[in-house]
Amino acid sequence: MALLDDDRLFPSEPVQRDLARDLYEGVRDLPIISPHGHTDPRWFAEDQPFPDPAQLFVTPDHYVFRMLASQGVPLADLGVPRVDGGPVASDGRSIWRIFARHYHLFRGTPSRLWLDHSFRHVFGIDRRLTAETADWYYDHIADCLAKPEFRPRALFDRFGIEAIATTEAATDDLRWHRMIRESGWPGRVVTTYRPDGVIDPEMAGFADNVALMGQQTGFDTTTWAGYLDAHRARRAYFRDFGATASDHGHASARTEDLPQADAAALFGKALNGRCSAEEADAFRGHMLTEMARMSLDDGLVLQIHPGSRRNHSDAVMATFGRDKGFDIPGPTDYVSALRPLLNAVGMRPDLTVILFTLDEAAFSRELAPLAGAWPCLRLGPAWWFHDSPEGMRRFRETTTETAGFYNTVGFNDDTRAFCSIPARHDVARRVDCAYLATLVATGRLDGEEAPEVARELAHGLAKRAYRL
Repeated sequence: MALLDDDRLFPSEPVQRDLARDLYEGVRDLPIISPHGHTDPRWFAEDQPFPDPAQLFVTPDHYVFRMLASQGVPLADLGVPRVDGGPVASDGRSIWRIFARHYHLFRGTPSRLWLDHSFRHVFGIDRRLTAETADWYYDHIADCLAKPEFRPRALFDRFGIEAIATTEAATDDLRWHRMIRESGWPGRVVTTYRPDGVIDPEMAGFADNVALMGQQTGFDTTTWAGYLDAHRARRAYFRDFGATASDHGHASARTEDLPQADAAALFGKALNGRCSAEEADAFRGHMLTEMARMSLDDGLVLQIHPGSRRNHSDAVMATFGRDKGFDIPGPTDYVSALRPLLNAVGMRPDLTVILFTLDEAAFSRELAPLAGAWPCLRLGPAWWFHDSPEGMRRFRETTTETAGFYNTVGFNDDTRAFCSIPARHDVARRVDCAYLATLVATGRLDGEEAPEVARELAHGLAKRAYRL
């Protein structure tokens, strides 16, 4: 039985389905722009084989292991590393058997589409993953991974990736990006400046991170002026390794434009660990505006990813650390939260601020109207929990009438799971073509314009917005 329906995600109505098919044929093989994600640059630097199927598909993918955890499978049994160095499963075949035994849990989810696409199109598998086929799958994928054509650089080329951005902390030494550059390999892998660890006073190690940034740059980061100069220096260092964007994962979208004396005073309290929760939030908000001003100087696109209530399980956080599937969406205000930043720099067309949300109610109420007015704003695609066929469709339906297509930035896959990248882009291209087909069929978009819009959504908008 075929794992994938050729018409998946297309409309069931025949006329619209034919339109969607035609549009999709024009974009299915366009190069992939992956402007925001979390793949490991070490993969491309060392170009070593992936260790085993479980390490490729299960252990690093929070979409996968959080679903299994929701049904009572311990994270340690899936090989998820403990922050205390305690024992976890290390036998890839055993982990894979658990995964296969629970594969039915992914029915109807985007993860199932991504996984089945990877199995079929990357590894040539045409049978379903079950407890009975688990060992056959494992052996087949393991045999493939031992071949040169399944190493990271070869897959990069095979996937048709034109450019991919990883995400590194502001204090990262970027050794793997340096190795990539010095290797002479032509694949375009760029970094992204993620300064949360030196901007958020509530993050563990904030003061130590700021001190390290001072050591790296030679600026006195115990002073407000030196701290800002150190950011500028680190941003320049990241730009030297291809960075075109910064990324900010704050709990809220709050921005502030404080007098410099007030900001300096808050910074001093933050360094000394004396910020209240309100003051820490105000400092984060002010630093978004400072980052926007720096973007006017150095050209980095500013991405804001707010609204995740992170590390909801204290026990999982204590045992396994951050980013282990227990980050939960919450409501997010944008209109009042962004006003200080926008009134400071929002009318500058040479600034690009890309907004993401986990609060879908904000799309039509706040985000589309904001992006439909302020020159600097663009809307990021449906993200994380809404990175799904229905989430992508809702995004288009709730934003297009107000913001249009050209105040959005196409698609990005935001993934750690390398083999899912072409699958995720394929889903996005199918959903967008299905949406365009409905517009054409209902007389809201000219049929001659639709192919151009499809190409923009699949490739052009992301390439331009992220300056890639």
